[in-house]
Amino acid sequence: MDMFDKINELYDKRRQVQLGGGDGRIEKQHDKGKMTARERIDYLLDDGTFVELNPFIETRSSDFGINNDAKGEGVVTGYGKINGQSIYLFAQDFTVYGGALGEMHGKKIASVMDLAAKNGFPFVGLNDSGGARIQEGVSSLDGYGHVFYRNSIYSGVIPQISVIMGPSAGGAVYSPALTDFVIMVEKKSQMFITGPKVIETVTGEQISAEDLGGAYIHNSKSGNAHFQTSSEEEALNTVRQLIDYFPANYKEKSKNISIVSDDELRPELTDLVPFNALRPYDVKKVIEQVVDESSFLEIHRNFAKNIVVGFARIKGETIGLVCNQPKFLAGSLDIDSSDKAARFIRFCDSFNVPIITFEDVTGFFPGVKQEHAGIIRHGAKILYAYSEATVPKITVITRKAYGGAYVALNSKSIGADLVYAWPNAEIAVMGPEGAATIIHAKEIAESKNPELLRQEKIDSYRERFANPYVAAGLGMVDDVIDPRETRLKLIQSLEMLRNKQEERPAKKHGNIPL
Repeated sequence: MDMFDKINELYDKRRQVQLGGGDGRIEKQHDKGKMTARERIDYLLDDGTFVELNPFIETRSSDFGINNDAKGEGVVTGYGKINGQSIYLFAQDFTVYGGALGEMHGKKIASVMDLAAKNGFPFVGLNDSGGARIQEGVSSLDGYGHVFYRNSIYSGVIPQISVIMGPSAGGAVYSPALTDFVIMVEKKSQMFITGPKVIETVTGEQISAEDLGGAYIHNSKSGNAHFQTSSEEEALNTVRQLIDYFPANYKEKSKNISIVSDDELRPELTDLVPFNALRPYDVKKVIEQVVDESSFLEIHRNFAKNIVVGFARIKGETIGLVCNQPKFLAGSLDIDSSDKAARFIRFCDSFNVPIITFEDVTGFFPGVKQEHAGIIRHGAKILYAYSEATVPKITVITRKAYGGAYVALNSKSIGADLVYAWPNAEIAVMGPEGAATIIHAKEIAESKNPELLRQEKIDSYRERFANPYVAAGLGMVDDVIDPRETRLKLIQSLEMLRNKQEERPAKKHGNIPL
Protein backbone atom coordinates (compact mmCIF):
# COMPACT_ATOMS: atom_id res chain seq x y z
CA MET A 1 0.00 0.00 0.00
CA ASP A 2 1.42 3.40 -1.00
CA MET A 3 0.55 7.00 -0.08
CA PHE A 4 -2.14 7.27 -2.75
CA ASP A 5 -3.90 4.22 -1.31
CA LYS A 6 -3.87 5.91 2.10
CA ILE A 7 -5.21 9.11 0.57
CA ASN A 8 -8.00 7.17 -1.15
CA GLU A 9 -8.80 5.49 2.16
CA LEU A 10 -9.04 8.95 3.79
CA TYR A 11 -11.54 10.16 1.18
CA ASP A 12 -13.57 6.95 1.52
CA LYS A 13 -13.82 7.53 5.26
CA ARG A 14 -14.80 11.16 4.72
CA ARG A 15 -17.57 10.09 2.33
CA GLN A 16 -18.89 7.67 4.95
CA VAL A 17 -18.93 10.44 7.56
CA GLN A 18 -20.69 12.83 5.18
CA LEU A 19 -23.40 10.24 4.51
CA GLY A 20 -24.24 10.16 8.22
CA GLY A 21 -27.02 7.64 8.73
CA GLY A 22 -27.08 6.74 5.04
CA ASP A 23 -29.26 7.51 2.02
CA GLY A 24 -32.38 5.94 3.51
CA ARG A 25 -32.39 8.11 6.62
CA ILE A 26 -31.47 11.21 4.61
CA GLU A 27 -34.51 10.53 2.45
CA LYS A 28 -36.70 10.23 5.56
CA GLN A 29 -35.39 13.58 6.76
CA HIS A 30 -36.32 15.13 3.41
CA ASP A 31 -39.75 13.47 3.51
CA LYS A 32 -40.43 15.39 6.74
CA GLY A 33 -39.62 18.62 4.90
CA LYS A 34 -36.37 19.00 6.83
CA MET A 35 -32.82 19.61 5.65
CA THR A 36 -29.93 17.46 6.79
CA ALA A 37 -27.30 18.83 9.16
CA ARG A 38 -24.84 19.44 6.33
CA GLU A 39 -27.46 21.07 4.10
CA ARG A 40 -28.29 23.45 6.94
CA ILE A 41 -24.65 24.36 7.38
CA ASP A 42 -24.23 24.95 3.65
CA TYR A 43 -27.29 27.22 3.62
CA LEU A 44 -26.26 29.18 6.70
CA LEU A 45 -22.60 29.88 5.88
CA ASP A 46 -21.02 31.90 3.11
CA ASP A 47 -20.21 29.66 0.15
CA GLY A 48 -17.08 27.61 0.51
CA THR A 49 -16.21 28.78 4.03
CA PHE A 50 -17.10 25.72 6.15
CA VAL A 51 -14.22 23.84 7.73
CA GLU A 52 -15.23 20.65 9.55
CA LEU A 53 -13.62 19.57 12.83
CA ASN A 54 -13.40 16.14 14.45
CA PRO A 55 -15.27 14.27 11.70
CA PHE A 56 -13.94 10.89 12.82
CA ILE A 57 -15.02 10.97 16.48
CA GLU A 58 -17.11 7.91 17.34
CA THR A 59 -19.01 6.57 20.32
CA ARG A 60 -17.07 4.38 22.72
CA SER A 61 -20.20 2.44 23.66
CA SER A 62 -21.24 -0.92 22.24
CA ASP A 63 -24.16 -1.59 24.62
CA PHE A 64 -27.74 -2.22 23.46
CA GLY A 65 -26.79 -2.75 19.85
CA ILE A 66 -25.01 0.57 19.29
CA ASN A 67 -22.47 0.25 16.49
CA ASN A 68 -20.25 2.55 14.49
CA ASP A 69 -21.85 1.95 11.10
CA ALA A 70 -23.39 5.43 11.28
CA LYS A 71 -20.43 7.80 11.28
CA GLY A 72 -20.02 11.30 12.68
CA GLU A 73 -21.43 10.65 16.16
CA GLY A 74 -24.69 12.43 15.35
CA VAL A 75 -23.30 15.95 15.12
CA VAL A 76 -21.30 18.01 12.60
CA THR A 77 -18.99 20.68 14.04
CA GLY A 78 -16.65 23.28 12.62
CA TYR A 79 -16.28 26.91 11.65
CA GLY A 80 -17.00 29.21 8.73
CA LYS A 81 -18.26 32.70 7.91
CA ILE A 82 -21.56 34.58 7.85
CA ASN A 83 -21.44 37.79 5.81
CA GLY A 84 -17.67 37.67 6.26
CA GLN A 85 -17.89 37.29 10.07
CA SER A 86 -16.16 34.18 11.42
CA ILE A 87 -18.34 31.89 13.54
CA TYR A 88 -18.13 28.42 15.08
CA LEU A 89 -21.07 26.04 15.03
CA PHE A 90 -22.53 22.59 15.45
CA ALA A 91 -25.44 20.94 13.63
CA GLN A 92 -27.02 17.83 15.11
CA ASP A 93 -27.57 15.06 12.56
CA PHE A 94 -30.97 13.40 13.06
CA THR A 95 -30.01 10.63 10.62
CA VAL A 96 -27.46 9.30 13.15
CA TYR A 97 -29.01 7.96 16.37
CA GLY A 98 -31.83 10.51 15.94
CA GLY A 99 -29.32 13.23 16.81
CA ALA A 100 -29.33 11.90 20.38
CA LEU A 101 -26.53 13.25 22.53
CA GLY A 102 -24.02 10.79 23.93
CA GLU A 103 -20.67 11.15 25.66
CA MET A 104 -18.54 11.80 22.56
CA HIS A 105 -21.27 13.81 20.85
CA GLY A 106 -21.22 16.17 23.85
CA LYS A 107 -17.43 16.36 23.92
CA LYS A 108 -17.37 17.09 20.21
CA ILE A 109 -19.64 20.13 20.77
CA ALA A 110 -17.66 21.18 23.87
CA SER A 111 -14.43 21.11 21.89
CA VAL A 112 -15.68 23.48 19.20
CA MET A 113 -17.19 25.78 21.86
CA ASP A 114 -13.78 26.05 23.51
CA LEU A 115 -12.26 27.11 20.20
CA ALA A 116 -14.99 29.72 19.68
CA ALA A 117 -14.31 31.26 23.10
CA LYS A 118 -10.52 31.19 22.74
CA ASN A 119 -10.73 32.95 19.40
CA GLY A 120 -13.54 35.33 20.32
CA PHE A 121 -16.12 34.39 17.69
CA PRO A 122 -19.91 33.88 17.96
CA PHE A 123 -21.26 30.35 18.41
CA VAL A 124 -24.33 28.90 16.66
CA GLY A 125 -26.07 25.63 17.53
CA LEU A 126 -28.43 23.92 15.07
CA ASN A 127 -30.46 21.61 17.31
CA ASP A 128 -32.31 18.53 16.04
CA SER A 129 -32.16 15.85 18.70
CA GLY A 130 -34.30 13.21 20.36
CA GLY A 131 -32.55 13.97 23.66
CA ALA A 132 -30.09 11.91 25.68
CA ARG A 133 -28.73 8.68 24.19
CA ILE A 134 -30.16 6.43 26.88
CA GLN A 135 -28.15 3.43 25.63
CA GLU A 136 -25.03 5.14 26.98
CA GLY A 137 -26.53 5.67 30.42
CA VAL A 138 -24.98 8.29 32.66
CA SER A 139 -22.22 9.01 30.12
CA SER A 140 -24.77 10.83 27.98
CA LEU A 141 -25.66 13.06 30.94
CA ASP A 142 -21.98 13.83 31.37
CA GLY A 143 -21.92 14.91 27.73
CA TYR A 144 -24.77 17.34 28.39
CA GLY A 145 -22.95 18.71 31.41
CA HIS A 146 -19.89 19.61 29.37
CA VAL A 147 -22.08 21.62 26.97
CA PHE A 148 -24.13 23.33 29.71
CA TYR A 149 -20.96 24.36 31.54
CA ARG A 150 -19.57 26.05 28.45
CA ASN A 151 -22.88 27.74 27.62
CA SER A 152 -22.70 29.25 31.10
CA ILE A 153 -19.07 30.28 31.41
CA TYR A 154 -18.92 31.67 27.86
CA SER A 155 -22.12 33.69 28.38
CA GLY A 156 -21.15 37.34 27.97
CA VAL A 157 -17.84 36.32 26.38
CA ILE A 158 -19.15 35.44 22.91
CA PRO A 159 -22.70 35.69 21.53
CA GLN A 160 -24.50 32.33 21.45
CA ILE A 161 -27.46 31.56 19.16
CA SER A 162 -29.59 28.39 19.16
CA VAL A 163 -31.83 27.27 16.29
CA ILE A 164 -34.36 24.55 17.12
CA MET A 165 -34.93 22.62 13.89
CA GLY A 166 -36.59 19.48 15.20
CA PRO A 167 -37.37 17.91 18.55
CA SER A 168 -35.50 19.10 21.63
CA ALA A 169 -36.54 17.13 24.67
CA GLY A 170 -35.36 16.56 28.21
CA GLY A 171 -31.85 17.78 28.93
CA ALA A 172 -31.53 18.95 25.31
CA VAL A 173 -33.61 22.06 26.06
CA TYR A 174 -31.25 23.49 28.63
CA SER A 175 -28.39 24.29 26.30
CA PRO A 176 -30.62 26.55 24.13
CA ALA A 177 -32.12 28.07 27.29
CA LEU A 178 -28.64 29.15 28.38
CA THR A 179 -27.86 30.87 25.06
CA ASP A 180 -28.63 34.46 24.09
CA PHE A 181 -31.19 33.90 21.33
CA VAL A 182 -33.44 30.95 20.47
CA ILE A 183 -35.05 30.57 17.03
CA MET A 184 -37.82 28.03 16.36
CA VAL A 185 -39.52 26.73 13.20
CA GLU A 186 -43.30 26.43 13.04
CA LYS A 187 -44.64 22.85 12.93
CA LYS A 188 -41.09 21.46 12.77
CA SER A 189 -39.53 22.17 16.16
CA GLN A 190 -40.60 21.55 19.75
CA MET A 191 -39.00 22.03 23.14
CA PHE A 192 -40.18 20.42 26.37
CA ILE A 193 -38.75 18.84 29.50
CA THR A 194 -41.18 15.92 29.40
CA GLY A 195 -43.15 14.95 26.31
CA PRO A 196 -46.92 14.53 25.93
CA LYS A 197 -46.87 10.80 26.73
CA VAL A 198 -45.02 11.26 30.01
CA ILE A 199 -47.30 14.13 31.01
CA GLU A 200 -50.38 12.03 30.29
CA THR A 201 -48.99 9.13 32.34
CA VAL A 202 -48.08 11.32 35.32
CA THR A 203 -50.87 13.93 35.39
CA GLY A 204 -53.54 12.59 33.05
CA GLU A 205 -53.37 15.70 30.88
CA GLN A 206 -53.59 15.15 27.14
CA ILE A 207 -51.84 17.54 24.77
CA SER A 208 -50.07 17.42 21.41
CA ALA A 209 -46.34 17.99 21.07
CA GLU A 210 -46.98 21.23 19.14
CA ASP A 211 -49.41 22.60 21.73
CA LEU A 212 -47.03 21.63 24.53
CA GLY A 213 -43.79 23.01 23.17
CA GLY A 214 -44.14 24.28 19.62
CA ALA A 215 -42.77 27.51 18.16
CA TYR A 216 -45.94 29.51 18.85
CA ILE A 217 -46.12 28.43 22.50
CA HIS A 218 -42.51 29.33 23.27
CA ASN A 219 -42.66 32.61 21.35
CA SER A 220 -45.93 33.88 22.79
CA LYS A 221 -46.58 32.19 26.16
CA SER A 222 -43.41 30.89 27.83
CA GLY A 223 -40.98 33.40 26.30
CA ASN A 224 -38.38 30.65 25.93
CA ALA A 225 -37.86 31.49 22.25
CA HIS A 226 -37.12 34.85 20.62
CA PHE A 227 -38.04 34.19 16.97
CA GLN A 228 -40.77 32.16 15.27
CA THR A 229 -40.13 31.36 11.62
CA SER A 230 -42.23 29.64 8.98
CA SER A 231 -39.39 27.59 7.48
CA GLU A 232 -35.87 26.32 8.14
CA GLU A 233 -34.57 28.74 5.54
CA GLU A 234 -36.17 31.70 7.34
CA ALA A 235 -34.69 30.50 10.64
CA LEU A 236 -31.19 30.35 9.16
CA ASN A 237 -31.66 33.74 7.48
CA THR A 238 -32.56 35.13 10.92
CA VAL A 239 -29.21 33.89 12.25
CA ARG A 240 -27.48 35.74 9.42
CA GLN A 241 -29.43 38.91 10.29
CA LEU A 242 -28.63 38.69 13.99
CA ILE A 243 -24.91 38.13 13.48
CA ASP A 244 -24.78 41.41 11.54
CA TYR A 245 -25.84 43.50 14.54
CA PHE A 246 -23.43 42.71 17.35
CA PRO A 247 -19.66 42.34 17.72
CA ALA A 248 -17.83 39.02 17.71
CA ASN A 249 -17.03 39.15 21.43
CA TYR A 250 -17.19 41.29 24.56
CA LYS A 251 -13.93 43.12 23.83
CA GLU A 252 -15.12 44.63 20.56
CA LYS A 253 -17.30 47.70 20.02
CA SER A 254 -20.80 47.50 18.55
CA LYS A 255 -20.90 47.25 14.78
CA ASN A 256 -20.92 50.36 12.65
CA ILE A 257 -21.54 50.73 8.94
CA SER A 258 -21.06 53.80 6.76
CA ILE A 259 -24.35 55.54 6.03
CA VAL A 260 -25.30 58.89 4.49
CA SER A 261 -28.58 60.60 5.35
CA ASP A 262 -29.53 64.01 4.01
CA ASP A 263 -32.20 65.02 6.52
CA GLU A 264 -32.21 64.00 10.17
CA LEU A 265 -35.41 65.91 11.06
CA ARG A 266 -38.58 63.83 11.32
CA PRO A 267 -41.73 66.04 11.18
CA GLU A 268 -43.99 62.95 11.27
CA LEU A 269 -43.13 62.45 14.95
CA THR A 270 -45.38 65.34 15.99
CA ASP A 271 -48.46 63.37 14.85
CA LEU A 272 -47.55 59.82 15.89
CA VAL A 273 -47.93 60.25 19.65
CA PRO A 274 -51.42 61.48 20.68
CA PHE A 275 -51.40 64.45 23.03
CA ASN A 276 -54.13 62.77 25.08
CA ALA A 277 -52.19 60.56 27.52
CA LEU A 278 -54.98 57.96 27.54
CA ARG A 279 -54.94 57.27 23.81
CA PRO A 280 -52.84 54.31 22.56
CA TYR A 281 -50.42 54.38 19.62
CA ASP A 282 -47.88 52.05 18.05
CA VAL A 283 -44.36 52.76 19.32
CA LYS A 284 -42.92 50.82 16.36
CA LYS A 285 -43.98 53.71 14.12
CA VAL A 286 -41.94 56.03 16.33
CA ILE A 287 -38.98 53.65 16.09
CA GLU A 288 -39.21 53.61 12.28
CA GLN A 289 -38.94 57.41 12.19
CA VAL A 290 -35.87 57.51 14.43
CA VAL A 291 -33.68 54.63 13.21
CA ASP A 292 -32.05 54.03 9.83
CA GLU A 293 -34.51 52.83 7.23
CA SER A 294 -35.45 49.11 7.46
CA SER A 295 -32.82 48.53 10.16
CA PHE A 296 -35.08 47.51 13.08
CA LEU A 297 -34.92 43.82 14.03
CA GLU A 298 -37.43 43.08 16.77
CA ILE A 299 -36.62 40.47 19.43
CA HIS A 300 -39.34 38.52 21.29
CA ARG A 301 -41.97 40.04 18.97
CA ASN A 302 -44.87 37.87 20.18
CA PHE A 303 -44.04 37.76 23.90
CA ALA A 304 -44.89 40.46 26.46
CA LYS A 305 -46.08 42.84 23.76
CA ASN A 306 -46.38 45.74 26.22
CA ILE A 307 -42.66 46.28 25.76
CA VAL A 308 -40.73 46.29 22.47
CA VAL A 309 -37.05 45.36 22.31
CA GLY A 310 -34.71 44.88 19.39
CA PHE A 311 -31.67 45.97 17.44
CA ALA A 312 -31.49 48.82 14.95
CA ARG A 313 -28.99 51.26 13.51
CA ILE A 314 -28.78 55.02 13.89
CA LYS A 315 -26.43 56.62 11.35
CA GLY A 316 -24.96 53.14 10.84
CA GLU A 317 -24.24 52.40 14.52
CA THR A 318 -25.88 49.36 16.11
CA ILE A 319 -28.10 50.21 19.07
CA GLY A 320 -30.45 48.27 21.33
CA LEU A 321 -33.98 49.60 21.82
CA VAL A 322 -36.21 49.16 24.87
CA CYS A 323 -39.60 50.82 24.34
CA ASN A 324 -42.95 50.86 26.12
CA GLN A 325 -45.78 49.83 23.79
CA PRO A 326 -48.97 51.79 24.67
CA LYS A 327 -51.01 49.49 22.38
CA PHE A 328 -50.79 46.73 25.02
CA LEU A 329 -51.57 47.15 28.74
CA ALA A 330 -51.07 50.90 28.23
CA GLY A 331 -47.34 50.21 28.05
CA SER A 332 -47.19 49.26 31.72
CA LEU A 333 -44.55 46.89 33.09
CA ASP A 334 -45.64 43.42 34.19
CA ILE A 335 -43.73 40.26 35.10
CA ASP A 336 -43.10 39.06 31.54
CA SER A 337 -42.12 42.44 30.13
CA SER A 338 -39.72 42.98 33.03
CA ASP A 339 -37.98 39.68 32.28
CA LYS A 340 -37.93 40.41 28.56
CA ALA A 341 -36.42 43.87 28.95
CA ALA A 342 -33.86 42.92 31.60
CA ARG A 343 -32.56 40.00 29.56
CA PHE A 344 -32.14 42.17 26.46
CA ILE A 345 -30.49 45.02 28.39
CA ARG A 346 -27.93 42.61 29.83
CA PHE A 347 -27.12 41.21 26.38
CA CYS A 348 -26.52 44.72 25.02
CA ASP A 349 -24.31 45.58 27.97
CA SER A 350 -22.34 42.33 27.60
CA PHE A 351 -21.46 43.15 24.00
CA ASN A 352 -21.03 46.92 24.07
CA VAL A 353 -24.27 47.83 22.29
CA PRO A 354 -25.62 51.28 23.34
CA ILE A 355 -29.13 51.20 24.82
CA ILE A 356 -31.83 53.69 23.85
CA THR A 357 -35.08 53.71 25.83
CA PHE A 358 -38.34 55.22 24.56
CA GLU A 359 -40.47 55.73 27.64
CA ASP A 360 -44.23 56.08 27.89
CA VAL A 361 -45.19 54.19 31.02
CA THR A 362 -48.14 54.36 33.41
CA GLY A 363 -46.37 52.25 36.03
CA PHE A 364 -46.01 48.63 37.05
CA PHE A 365 -49.14 46.66 36.17
CA PRO A 366 -51.43 46.41 39.22
CA GLY A 367 -53.32 43.36 40.40
CA VAL A 368 -53.40 40.52 42.90
CA LYS A 369 -52.20 37.99 40.32
CA GLN A 370 -49.11 40.06 39.48
CA GLU A 371 -48.30 40.73 43.13
CA HIS A 372 -48.59 37.09 44.13
CA ALA A 373 -46.60 35.93 41.10
CA GLY A 374 -43.67 38.13 42.13
CA ILE A 375 -43.88 41.46 40.27
CA ILE A 376 -41.60 42.96 42.93
CA ARG A 377 -38.84 40.44 42.23
CA HIS A 378 -39.33 40.51 38.46
CA GLY A 379 -39.65 44.28 38.22
CA ALA A 380 -36.42 44.61 40.19
CA LYS A 381 -34.63 42.88 37.30
CA ILE A 382 -35.08 45.97 35.11
CA LEU A 383 -33.68 48.20 37.84
CA TYR A 384 -30.74 45.86 38.27
CA ALA A 385 -30.05 45.49 34.54
CA TYR A 386 -30.05 49.23 33.82
CA SER A 387 -28.01 50.05 36.93
CA GLU A 388 -25.44 47.37 36.11
CA ALA A 389 -25.03 48.38 32.46
CA THR A 390 -22.01 50.55 31.59
CA VAL A 391 -22.68 51.04 27.87
CA PRO A 392 -24.02 54.41 26.64
CA LYS A 393 -27.60 54.72 27.93
CA ILE A 394 -30.04 57.30 26.55
CA THR A 395 -33.72 57.77 27.44
CA VAL A 396 -36.39 59.68 25.53
CA ILE A 397 -39.62 60.31 27.45
CA THR A 398 -42.30 60.68 24.78
CA ARG A 399 -45.36 61.08 26.99
CA LYS A 400 -45.87 59.52 30.46
CA ALA A 401 -43.27 58.59 33.07
CA TYR A 402 -44.98 57.74 36.33
CA GLY A 403 -43.89 56.33 39.65
CA GLY A 404 -41.40 53.54 40.21
CA ALA A 405 -41.59 52.58 36.53
CA TYR A 406 -40.14 56.01 35.66
CA VAL A 407 -37.19 55.29 37.93
CA ALA A 408 -36.77 51.73 36.58
CA LEU A 409 -36.70 52.73 32.92
CA ASN A 410 -33.22 54.19 32.78
CA SER A 411 -33.72 57.36 34.80
CA LYS A 412 -30.75 59.60 35.64
CA SER A 413 -30.78 58.29 39.21
CA ILE A 414 -29.95 54.72 38.10
CA GLY A 415 -27.27 55.67 35.63
CA ALA A 416 -28.70 57.13 32.43
CA ASP A 417 -26.11 59.20 30.60
CA LEU A 418 -28.68 61.41 28.91
CA VAL A 419 -32.42 61.81 29.40
CA TYR A 420 -34.51 63.78 26.92
CA ALA A 421 -38.20 64.62 27.18
CA TRP A 422 -40.69 65.81 24.62
CA PRO A 423 -42.55 69.01 25.64
CA ASN A 424 -45.79 67.08 26.27
CA ALA A 425 -44.12 64.66 28.71
CA GLU A 426 -45.67 64.10 32.13
CA ILE A 427 -43.09 63.08 34.74
CA ALA A 428 -44.58 62.52 38.17
CA VAL A 429 -45.07 60.18 41.12
CA MET A 430 -48.38 59.18 39.56
CA GLY A 431 -50.87 60.47 36.99
CA PRO A 432 -52.52 63.83 37.68
CA GLU A 433 -55.97 62.24 38.02
CA GLY A 434 -54.93 59.89 40.78
CA ALA A 435 -52.59 62.30 42.53
CA ALA A 436 -55.08 65.18 42.71
CA THR A 437 -57.85 62.88 43.92
CA ILE A 438 -55.68 61.53 46.77
CA ILE A 439 -54.07 64.82 47.83
CA HIS A 440 -57.33 66.78 47.84
CA ALA A 441 -59.73 63.96 48.77
CA LYS A 442 -61.24 65.72 51.81
CA GLU A 443 -61.55 69.09 50.06
CA ILE A 444 -63.24 67.50 47.04
CA ALA A 445 -65.63 65.45 49.19
CA GLU A 446 -66.78 68.53 51.09
CA SER A 447 -67.19 70.67 47.97
CA LYS A 448 -70.62 71.72 46.65
CA ASN A 449 -69.44 70.78 43.16
CA PRO A 450 -66.92 67.96 43.74
CA GLU A 451 -66.47 67.02 40.09
CA LEU A 452 -65.66 70.58 39.03
CA LEU A 453 -63.22 71.03 41.92
CA ARG A 454 -61.62 67.67 41.20
CA GLN A 455 -60.98 68.70 37.58
CA GLU A 456 -59.53 72.02 38.73
CA LYS A 457 -57.15 70.21 41.08
CA ILE A 458 -56.15 67.79 38.30
CA ASP A 459 -55.38 70.68 35.93
CA SER A 460 -53.45 72.48 38.67
CA TYR A 461 -51.40 69.37 39.49
CA ARG A 462 -50.63 68.75 35.82
CA GLU A 463 -49.48 72.33 35.29
CA ARG A 464 -47.38 72.42 38.45
CA PHE A 465 -45.87 68.93 38.59
CA ALA A 466 -46.68 66.75 35.56
CA ASN A 467 -44.51 68.45 32.97
CA PRO A 468 -40.92 67.97 31.84
CA TYR A 469 -39.68 71.34 33.07
CA VAL A 470 -39.90 70.50 36.77
CA ALA A 471 -37.72 67.41 36.20
CA ALA A 472 -35.43 69.43 33.90
CA GLY A 473 -35.09 72.08 36.59
CA LEU A 474 -33.90 69.40 39.01
CA GLY A 475 -31.39 67.94 36.51
CA MET A 476 -33.39 64.73 36.10
CA VAL A 477 -33.96 65.58 32.44
CA ASP A 478 -31.01 66.87 30.42
CA ASP A 479 -33.09 68.68 27.82
CA VAL A 480 -36.64 69.15 26.61
CA ILE A 481 -36.51 68.62 22.85
CA ASP A 482 -38.65 69.17 19.77
CA PRO A 483 -39.96 65.70 18.81
CA ARG A 484 -38.92 66.36 15.22
CA GLU A 485 -35.27 66.57 16.35
CA THR A 486 -35.27 63.23 18.18
CA ARG A 487 -33.16 61.38 15.61
CA LEU A 488 -30.71 64.27 15.37
CA LYS A 489 -30.33 64.42 19.17
CA LEU A 490 -29.70 60.67 19.32
CA ILE A 491 -27.05 60.86 16.58
CA GLN A 492 -25.29 63.66 18.48
CA SER A 493 -25.59 61.76 21.77
CA LEU A 494 -24.18 58.53 20.39
CA GLU A 495 -21.21 60.39 18.92
CA MET A 496 -20.59 62.15 22.23
CA LEU A 497 -20.80 58.91 24.23
CA ARG A 498 -18.71 56.76 21.87
CA ASN A 499 -15.67 56.69 24.16
CA LYS A 500 -17.60 56.27 27.41
CA GLN A 501 -15.66 54.50 30.17
CA GLU A 502 -17.36 53.52 33.41
CA GLU A 503 -16.37 51.05 36.12
CA ARG A 504 -18.38 49.27 38.77
CA PRO A 505 -17.12 48.29 42.25
CA ALA A 506 -14.79 45.27 42.14
CA LYS A 507 -16.64 42.04 43.00
CA LYS A 508 -16.97 38.44 41.94
CA HIS A 509 -20.42 39.11 40.50
CA GLY A 510 -23.69 40.64 41.60
CA ASN A 511 -26.81 38.74 42.60
CA ILE A 512 -29.60 39.76 40.21
CA PRO A 513 -33.04 39.07 41.73
CA LEU A 514 -33.82 35.94 39.75
